[in-house]
Amino acid sequence: MHNSPKFLALSLAVAVGCSTAPTEITVIDEPVRAYDAPSIGRVLLVAANPAVSEQTGWPIGVWAAELTHPYQEFTAAGYQVDIASPEGGAIEFDSYSDPRDPSGYSAGDLISMGFIMTPKLMERTRSTLRLGDVDPSRYDAVLVCGGQSPMYTFRGNQSLMDFFAGFHATGKPTAAICHGTAILLDTKNASGELLVRGKTWTGFSNAEEDFADAAVGQKIQPFRIEDEARLIDDTSFQVSAPFAAYAVRDGNLITGQQQNSGAAAARLIVEALAERDGQ
Repeated sequence: MHNSPKFLALSLAVAVGCSTAPTEITVIDEPVRAYDAPSIGRVLLVAANPAVSEQTGWPIGVWAAELTHPYQEFTAAGYQVDIASPEGGAIEFDSYSDPRDPSGYSAGDLISMGFIMTPKLMERTRSTLRLGDVDPSRYDAVLVCGGQSPMYTFRGNQSLMDFFAGFHATGKPTAAICHGTAILLDTKNASGELLVRGKTWTGFSNAEEDFADAAVGQKIQPFRIEDEARLIDDTSFQVSAPFAAYAVRDGNLITGQQQNSGAAAARLIVEALAERDGQ
């Protein structure tokens, strides 16, 4: 029920038949895809395989929201979504990103909770495609998820960087979010230049690393993306307020700052695909 004054005034006027000044009427009327409508394309999410942090000793993986929120955006827009990982097989969510975790850190993430409580969806996280077996020509877009594992398993992963650079070279939307942007620190294009040279992009900020370190009382990451990005010549690394939903599109390179930016990055991808298709 609307509780704003303008809606209350309008309701009262209708109820007692009195005259009142014209009110502003706001309407939302959006089409909603039927659950069984055919897909309009295919998107690949790339998530990290499980690892163990050398800093904390924790088991680490993909941050749940960085997979589940883009998944929700893409499927709602009509795209079929596949999940891959460098080694294939099972992936795990970082414990702090699980809404059921005793810490309560992500307790408000209802999208991830819904994903986790849906057996059919969770089964997909136990049998991800091996990235080396993926045919990139089958996909309209790629999004590399973040989490804590990418800081150990993505940076310097040549096969992943080659896949990302090759897909970007096709002109299709190519995205990375949060700590998944670690791959952009070293990924080079076919001419041997860093892919981010001349580009504007974002990733996990120093202010966010400070917050995370303070929350657990120790240094979490082996390096910081913002520090490393600012050492690169001829690139523009930008960040917004800590944990804002912030995503950047520069050509067909799309990046998101952290876990709250996954849906925003996905929407930029959907927007780019709509432009391509003349919608």
